[in-house]
Amino acid sequence: MSFGLNRAEVIGRLGADVTINSLASGGRVANMSIATDESYIDKRAGGERIDKTEWHRVVTFQDGLIDMLAKHAKKGRLIYVSGKMQTRKWRKDGEDSDRFSTEILLVPGGRVQLLDKPAGTNGNGAQPTNGEAAPAADADPADSTIPF
Repeated sequence: MSFGLNRAEVIGRLGADVTINSLASGGRVANMSIATDESYIDKRAGGERIDKTEWHRVVTFQDGLIDMLAKHAKKGRLIYVSGKMQTRKWRKDGEDSDRFSTEILLVPGGRVQLLDKPAGTNGNGAQPTNGEAAPAADADPADSTIPF
């Protein structure tokens, strides 16, 4: 009997709108690219701040999830995904070597959550009128002093 845990969780920004393709079997597949950022101070480089972006490929074959992503998963949105890691192997025509792609597979029991509001809305669905986001009607002015 073997035991293991295969789970990947990522919070980041979508690098592009979700891509949806039809399969020869009649199903669909949705592909996303999520960027996560980190920064650190490199003491060996004289205290220089280093910013690093890591890109994560995410894929799902679930119809309901694909419909939701098509409607809401737009470039720049902050998103949380929880799924399992999967590595695919394929060979391009005319090449002698295999290619590999590691991605996060969203399976039943996985999770997707959009963590921000779509660009251009102020929380209640209305578009801002002067280029600035207006506070929501039920916003507490005291909340504006919270730094996060």
